[in-house]
Amino acid sequence: MKRQPVWMTWLLPVLGGLLFGAIWLGVKHLGGVSDWLLPTPGQILEAAVNERTRLLTAAGSTALGALAGFALAATGGMVLALAVGVSRTLRATFYPWLLVLQMTPVIVLTPIIVLWAGPGFPGIVTITWLISFFPIVANTTQGLLSADQNHVGLFRMANASRWQELWLLRLPSAMPYYLAGLRIAATLAPIGAIFGEYMVGNSSGGSGGLGFLVYVYNTQIKIPALFATALTSCLLGFIFVAAVALLNWAVLRKWHDSFERHDH
Repeated sequence: MKRQPVWMTWLLPVLGGLLFGAIWLGVKHLGGVSDWLLPTPGQILEAAVNERTRLLTAAGSTALGALAGFALAATGGMVLALAVGVSRTLRATFYPWLLVLQMTPVIVLTPIIVLWAGPGFPGIVTITWLISFFPIVANTTQGLLSADQNHVGLFRMANASRWQELWLLRLPSAMPYYLAGLRIAATLAPIGAIFGEYMVGNSSGGSGGLGFLVYVYNTQIKIPALFATALTSCLLGFIFVAAVALLNWAVLRKWHDSFERHDH
């Protein structure tokens, strides 16, 4: 297949954004929608500029909570995946319960998290960890179980130990799956931190993050500022995903098929 030119890769998203903005303005003006219901992009940018100090401070607080929860999920998810991935007994014992926890809505667990971890930053990190943890465990476990069976047979013919098979075969085979789980978790971590701030960070343990600003601007009916907060949240999520994409490139580019170069 013919590779798409680099300039086209940049131009098409810009054109898509312009089209989306035109539709936005068309709906607002032709439908006669009030500013307090649907502000214009210009009004949102103006609010972002006016509230920039508050938004940047809040984004820093949210990023700290998201990063802490993401780091715990990345390390704990890998450790647990290694345990359930190499032991059939552990997998049969714990993996179904992990799926049950994954399907439990976090909002139901929020009061329990407040009681156990406390309000403010500990509760925010716990909620972020809980949202980010399961994609990493599920993807990494699947990667450990998806090692090439021909290679597995070769290792066993060579009398390789279980640890050699794990570290030299299964773990490298699982690395693309682990990084895919990290990409999903990087998308969810800022969302989890903002949700945590909204639920447990705006009372006695207020953190002043983006979730707290959502609560404040909503009660004050500052709709353009509310949209500006959403825009800041999107930018924060983009930074997280871009960082994981850079890690993915650094780890896999020299040996994985997804980075194979086609020069003809």
